[in-house]
Amino acid sequence: MTEQQPQEESRTARPHQPAHRHTDWMFGGVYGTVLASALMAALNQEGEGFTPFYDASWVLVTAATAGLAHGYSHHMASHREGSEGYRWRLLAQALWSEWPLIVATLPTVLLLTAAGLGGWNAYDVTAAGLGLNTALLFGWGALVALRVGHRLGRALLIGLADAGIGLAIIVANALIK
Repeated sequence: MTEQQPQEESRTARPHQPAHRHTDWMFGGVYGTVLASALMAALNQEGEGFTPFYDASWVLVTAATAGLAHGYSHHMASHREGSEGYRWRLLAQALWSEWPLIVATLPTVLLLTAAGLGGWNAYDVTAAGLGLNTALLFGWGALVALRVGHRLGRALLIGLADAGIGLAIIVANALIK
């Protein structure tokens, strides 16, 4: 074998992509929860009728669309050499890796669905949803920080920083309305 052969093999070999499951969960969990909170705050306007089923469907549709757009843009930004079939598999993997984003919106979707079935008050549902999502942001941050190796104190601080995003949405919702 000459020195040139291994170099040629490395150019045509499919690149190994390291597993980033913890960061996928962190990104998807935080992004999906923030997205659900922002939509919950934006869709509920004072003086308008409360439409929890409509709101739940828009949270879910927006999350799915954001996940598809994010996965597709990552795929397009990281062009890989290989056959067309290989590139399609990479696209499918990129899109599939966005499922934590969609799953993270489900507590909000379920809350809004329950509100529609129960005839709950819009203000109470929005307050509960934003509070729940802030607690979930804390949990996402702390759990993933622990999973990637941070000590408990540092993980709790990361959780608090994530919860700060939820608190910012609550404050913005109060100021805008």
